[in-house]
Amino acid sequence: MEAADLSWFAGDRISQDRLALWISLRLSGVQDDTAALARVGWAVRRLTGGPGPEQDLAAFLDRRDPENLSDETEPFLDRASGWLDLMGQAADLHPITRAATGFHLWRLAGLGQHGDQMEAAVAAARIAASEGRGAVFAPLAMGGAGGLRAGGSPFDRLARWLNGMEAACLTAMRQLDDIEAWSARAVAAMTPLSGRTPPALRTVLTEWPLVSAPMAETITGASRAAVQRNLAWMETHGLIREVTGQGRYRMWRATS
Repeated sequence: MEAADLSWFAGDRISQDRLALWISLRLSGVQDDTAALARVGWAVRRLTGGPGPEQDLAAFLDRRDPENLSDETEPFLDRASGWLDLMGQAADLHPITRAATGFHLWRLAGLGQHGDQMEAAVAAARIAASEGRGAVFAPLAMGGAGGLRAGGSPFDRLARWLNGMEAACLTAMRQLDDIEAWSARAVAAMTPLSGRTPPALRTVLTEWPLVSAPMAETITGASRAAVQRNLAWMETHGLIREVTGQGRYRMWRATS
């Protein structure tokens, strides 16, 4: 959900259902921008794990600067060294403040590429949660990306950053609370069902905001017939609803 919202902020405008199909099955429509899907897929990977930007920036970005691949005098690390040096100087700042600093310095440090706003935001999301405590990233874009707007004094930018992060965190927490409540309700409702497919399908629906039958089949390892039968049962009993209204690539979400 955070990656999809960041894609709208960055201009790629990838919806949650398109992103879910791409991440789980590498499916894209004829009108989809596969490069944009790949960029948002990168955001999903980096928001869920892997090296942080201050550990190894080249590995974090999963690339070397394509403009400089044939230029031995200016490798990627040289381009990134200015940003890394500035972040080192900000080491005593709180991680949330340092994340805001890193985000606004990204392009100024020469790290501007197509999609650089998303790269900067994902790097900042990881830095903000760098103290650990169970979180891999701090949400920045859920419920709106007002905190990521540039302009104004450093004080104004930090104030927007804090307000935006607070709003995004509250949105994420409400989502997690809703999913936890749904999971408890689903466990009680699905008690009469036997086999391994019902609990596996329930897990998928708690981990993905939108789920298709092929996705569920791939992730759970269950047969298509078992998946479709259990999805139909859950829809009949009000646990999920179909959201696409189309014949192919139908997607379901948990009902609140």
